[in-house]
Amino acid sequence: MKTLSMATTKPRHSTVFTIFTWSVRLIAAAILLQTLFFKFTGAAESVYIFTKAGAGIGLSFLEPWGRIGSGVVELVASLLLLWPAFSWLGSLLAMGTVTGAILFHLTVLGIDVQGDHGLLFALAWIVLIAGAVNLFLVRTSIPFIGERLG
Repeated sequence: MKTLSMATTKPRHSTVFTIFTWSVRLIAAAILLQTLFFKFTGAAESVYIFTKAGAGIGLSFLEPWGRIGSGVVELVASLLLLWPAFSWLGSLLAMGTVTGAILFHLTVLGIDVQGDHGLLFALAWIVLIAGAVNLFLVRTSIPFIGERLG
């Protein structure tokens, strides 16, 4: 009879760990996915944001290309966040995207965009934090370097 050595089996996580990990993934993915409708349909607020951001840095093509491009990246990030083997990559993509959004809020747009009382700014921070937490939780699954991060 063959027995599996400990080196060939994956460590099992507690139920609490699993629920918490999925919760932060779902929070980040839900926020990213709900903004896609506005970006892909050319909603007035999205057009305003990307027009102002583009004008602020001298890149007028951010509307529509930056809006649609960031939407595609956010869609990919959301899907990867929900795919356990690649949630680390989804976290990195999500964190990169919302870091750009946060920087635009702090430099060009302002915290309050068209009377939203900072909602978009807060949602970007929530995605950034959730992505960072998920990345920390799944750090050992990152190819090539994950074993060293355990």
